[in-house]
Amino acid sequence: MTPELGHFALILALLLALSQTLLPAVGVFRGSEILMSSARSLAVGLLVMVSIAFAVLAHAFLTNDFSVAIVSSQSNSELPWYYQFAAVWGGHEGSLLLWVWILSVWSVAVAIFSRHLPLDMVARVLTVMGAIAVGFLLFMIMTSNPFARILPNPPLEGSDLNPLLQDPGMVIHPPMLYFGYVGFSVAFAFAIAALWSGRLDSAWARWSRPWSIVAWMFLSVGITLGSWWAYSVLGWGGWWFWDPVENASFMPWLVGTALIHSLAVTDKRGAFKSWTVLLAIFAFSLSLLGTFLVRSGVLTSVHSFAADPARGVFILAFLAVVIGGSLTLYALRAPVVIGTAVYTWFSREIFLLLNNVLLLTAALSVLCGTLFPLAVDALHLGKYSVGPPYFNAVFVPLISILLVFLGIGPGTNWKGSRAQDVLRRLLPAAIASVIVGLVFPFAYAGHFHWGVVLTVTLAGWVLFSSIVELRNKLRNAPSKVVGLRRLTPAYYGMLIAHLGFAASVVGVGLTTTYTEERDIRLAIGEHAQIAGYDLLFSGTTQVRGPNYIAERGLLTLSRDGKTIAELHPEKRRYNARRDQMMTEAAVDAGLSRDIYVALGEPLEGGAWAVRLHYKPFVRWIWLGGLLMAVGGATAVADKRYRLQGKKEVAAATVATPV
Repeated sequence: MTPELGHFALILALLLALSQTLLPAVGVFRGSEILMSSARSLAVGLLVMVSIAFAVLAHAFLTNDFSVAIVSSQSNSELPWYYQFAAVWGGHEGSLLLWVWILSVWSVAVAIFSRHLPLDMVARVLTVMGAIAVGFLLFMIMTSNPFARILPNPPLEGSDLNPLLQDPGMVIHPPMLYFGYVGFSVAFAFAIAALWSGRLDSAWARWSRPWSIVAWMFLSVGITLGSWWAYSVLGWGGWWFWDPVENASFMPWLVGTALIHSLAVTDKRGAFKSWTVLLAIFAFSLSLLGTFLVRSGVLTSVHSFAADPARGVFILAFLAVVIGGSLTLYALRAPVVIGTAVYTWFSREIFLLLNNVLLLTAALSVLCGTLFPLAVDALHLGKYSVGPPYFNAVFVPLISILLVFLGIGPGTNWKGSRAQDVLRRLLPAAIASVIVGLVFPFAYAGHFHWGVVLTVTLAGWVLFSSIVELRNKLRNAPSKVVGLRRLTPAYYGMLIAHLGFAASVVGVGLTTTYTEERDIRLAIGEHAQIAGYDLLFSGTTQVRGPNYIAERGLLTLSRDGKTIAELHPEKRRYNARRDQMMTEAAVDAGLSRDIYVALGEPLEGGAWAVRLHYKPFVRWIWLGGLLMAVGGATAVADKRYRLQGKKEVAAATVATPV
């Protein structure tokens, strides 16, 4: 397959995306079912063309076609095939093609699984998604052609993939992250379609809700994998959380979390309609902003691409059109929406609203901390950096309050509850969480620590209050159904996700407090101790990998004279990048702690500089992220998200515009 075939497929994809944008829209205005029905076929055609382009690029990588510029800069003939394939999205142009391919997958998914929806609504949704595809295809064809050639004298060998990206996490992390990023385009498209049609009722929220949960689920997995990748690959034993590019994915996750809660209120009670639409716009806008930050060249990070800043101008203009246009439509339509739901100050609606305000405030604080250095630099006011002290000072109080509400909110009823009844029911959970929080630091470390008390108390509060409410709901559920099946998958999904969030909080809090780190010199036969563990250094041996040569260390980990594991950290020098050394850490992992070992630099006499890290409960961070994703998957399995009945569709079709 020649690269020109892929370029031609991209041009055809652009024509199909333009048709998907224009023809269904004309059909909506004219009431033509034929034109509106064309949206589904055009979405399939777009996916086919983008898939051909993606396959051509993947073929170029797998066959070492170094006449293609990005293959030359991102791959090497010695690179294992699975990393050659992952190198497709290892650079700017290929990752953009992956972005568009995933967008086309989401479009076809909407076309297939929304056959029960009114035809005009589907046409509007696919029109919006087609317009987004047009913007990114234009960007790719005009400024970031993945099939650009190096002719007439192509290089005989490629520069190789960045060693930091030669990790199994690189194969999985970006696609998962992009499925989440791009997935919010569906929620955005439904929101714009609802504004466009003037039907801001609960029906659009019900249609949009499962798509938003699935996107949030993918984004949760992507962020979790990214945190794990940074921890295991970067060689310094930390878990990266406030890196600007990581913030770019964390912000839409926060707003997306608020969105799926707000959609629940709009679906159940018909309230928060304008608020829900605004959150859908913000979630996708922050996804686009993340794309701008990564590809504009304004940030320096191991996660970002060294792109021409001129490309950032295109993305910034596209961002302005999408955000400006959607907010203008919102300003015209949303004010006429009249909320009819009635609820008291102590109701589930109020607690969900408070949670959403906290999540949005947290997202804005991260946004300010991320963009402030860029704004100051652009105004030539100096160089500033915003680090963990700022984010921790702002973020920790917000999340602490959020955890308190997570324990109370699920126990309240729609419309209203008696505060004294709910608080009396939750009193044992509060007492148990305080006791556990006070006892834990003494039992674990033998001394008091306020941060640990707060962390464990809040996490225990979410756990114990969830148990109390689960018991209460099972007791009051219809007696016709037996056991746990009395409650819906959506409820269990919420429960699992909340417990996952609490587990991540425990991991963050305890790892931050109890981490021990040592940078030491070890000669052959010497021992080192950390957190009660003993490590014996037995020297290094040279090993050869598929595209690198490494010095592999041997350290024996033991405790109380009993051998636990043998650790083999490596210091790698890649054949194509001999000036760049890569640290491959060795980790003895466990549910309650990690022992993390990384080789530094060789010293005199066969000794090495060695980094030792003791990381208690660090895996709870990722366990919590996976639990949140499992909660999302469980919620989507709820039968209420399946095909709606004909009466509901008919009612939505004839609904009077607002």
